Amino acid sequence: MADYLARVHTSSGTAARATGWVAPLCWIAVLLDGFDLVVVGTVVPVLQQPDEWALTGAGTTFVITIGLVGMMIGALTVGALTDLVGRRKSLIGAVTFFSLLTLACAFAPNEVVFGILRFLAGLGLGGCLPTAIAMVNEFSRSGRSGRATTTVMTGYHVGAVTTAALAIVVIPKLGWEWMFVLGALPAVVLVPLMLRSLPESAAYLVAHGRRAEAEEVARRYGLELEDPAAPVASHAGETAGATLKTLFAAGYLRNTVVIGVTSFMGLLLVYGLNSWLPTIMREADYELGDALAFLLVLNLGAIAGLFVAGKVADRIGARAAGIGWFGGAAVFLALLSIRLPIGGIYVMVFLTGCFVFSAQVLVYAFVSANHPPQVRATALGWSAGAGRIGAIVGPVITGALFAAGIAFPWGFYVFAVVGALGAASLAVARTVRLRTATR
Repeated sequence: MADYLARVHTSSGTAARATGWVAPLCWIAVLLDGFDLVVVGTVVPVLQQPDEWALTGAGTTFVITIGLVGMMIGALTVGALTDLVGRRKSLIGAVTFFSLLTLACAFAPNEVVFGILRFLAGLGLGGCLPTAIAMVNEFSRSGRSGRATTTVMTGYHVGAVTTAALAIVVIPKLGWEWMFVLGALPAVVLVPLMLRSLPESAAYLVAHGRRAEAEEVARRYGLELEDPAAPVASHAGETAGATLKTLFAAGYLRNTVVIGVTSFMGLLLVYGLNSWLPTIMREADYELGDALAFLLVLNLGAIAGLFVAGKVADRIGARAAGIGWFGGAAVFLALLSIRLPIGGIYVMVFLTGCFVFSAQVLVYAFVSANHPPQVRATALGWSAGAGRIGAIVGPVITGALFAAGIAFPWGFYVFAVVGALGAASLAVARTVRLRTATR
């Protein structure tokens, strides 16, 4: 008996240490997405100067949006490829590709080359998010997928806040190019660590008929095997497009449409607010320093909101939590149209951040919890890809309102309607009960 207990203790201790690598490595991969959210915005003012590239308005729009287009395509294609070639290969490949292209941006001679490199980097980065979320969920304990998703997504906002803070120090002293050098540096440590310590997902292995390997991974990491909805065999002719097509089959169609619409609304809010909040607040006659601080407070609220949202999602379900969070976002966005004393508006911006950003992350949690392993990363890629369309549309709509001189208060009214539409859309989704495999 003593020998048996010792073996159990050693096995569980090894599993704890091993699974401890999965979440941090995926968290850092998601942090790169947060870096990309704000890095172009930090360098554009420099690139607009006559002694640099003298970027015009059209040139600025091009370099900002072209990376988002690449990320949209990357999320759709790499997300689907992840369900074919595996989580481990896809995540390591995406991080490596994005980092190399980001480094190349530092040496771009003009806006055209810079835009091409940003597009290509976006292809790699677009695959990081769905793959990382799929992997973290598949290595989380049963019943904690909501918390796993929201926790890993805090990396997104930590990356955004860190990059904005770095830009204040780095750009004046070293130049804009160093922002992209620094953005590529994490891969120097991250990729070797992934190669050494990142396992393949047991859910992926069992979905592709590699049950013996899956059972070994499940034993080592203390996991329950998931039962795929239907057998999936890897064939040479299988393509990412074919995998994506399965989401539009009868069994998945309803949720696929709902997820696309809801993610469009969610990332429209995320990118619209991050791109234009300081400008809207300046139009509302707040001081410039306060207007810039609102952006920081908004993202701090996002980090706090993610921890709460994950716990709520695990208790009542990601769908119900997502509906509540989109509804809360709509309320607080509408309230931002009211001019308040500076202390009150800071509180309101913080609460808005708590709801707006977590709402979209809860969509990812819903996708993870309601798709079997053989299409999970594809579904997450679809969610992120459809959302990137909203990421492009959000800043464009807000820019049009600003050009018309009505960004305040109408920008917040439009955002509130978008939040309400997100809640209504997610309410139509169907919850699916997934099974664990018998062993």
